[in-house]
Amino acid sequence: MTPRVRPIEILLVEDSATDILMAREALAEAKVLNHLTVTENGEEALRFLHKQEPFADVSRPDLVLLDLNLPRRSGQEVLDEIKTDEELKRIPVVVLTTSRADQDVLETYGLHANCYISKPLDFGKFTEVVRSIEQFWLCVVTLPPNPG
Repeated sequence: MTPRVRPIEILLVEDSATDILMAREALAEAKVLNHLTVTENGEEALRFLHKQEPFADVSRPDLVLLDLNLPRRSGQEVLDEIKTDEELKRIPVVVLTTSRADQDVLETYGLHANCYISKPLDFGKFTEVVRSIEQFWLCVVTLPPNPG
């Protein structure tokens, strides 16, 4: 197996400063080289994914961690656009949200999310969840090639 020569590109779409900080800390301790970009609302996430200004020169993410409850465009709207866009639909999307509502779970999988994880409120458990995402998606799974 050829070793990965570039960091895994992760897009975190999250509006909670606390959750952003916890995710950064958990991923910083990861054994896999990664580069985390954060967008704090749905519109900004879509501009990033479509490489629109000010994100024209960014690499597309290998993995998206998406909250559902976002300002400007909801997580469901972002997910729908990702999964219906020919250039974006192969990017795995992990929904990471506080909602445990059956309707949110059903709607999210109906929009082709790759998985749905309810965020624990406890810092230690949240860190464990982020590490398990990192372990599975960055160490176990073979991600599709990233054209950039």
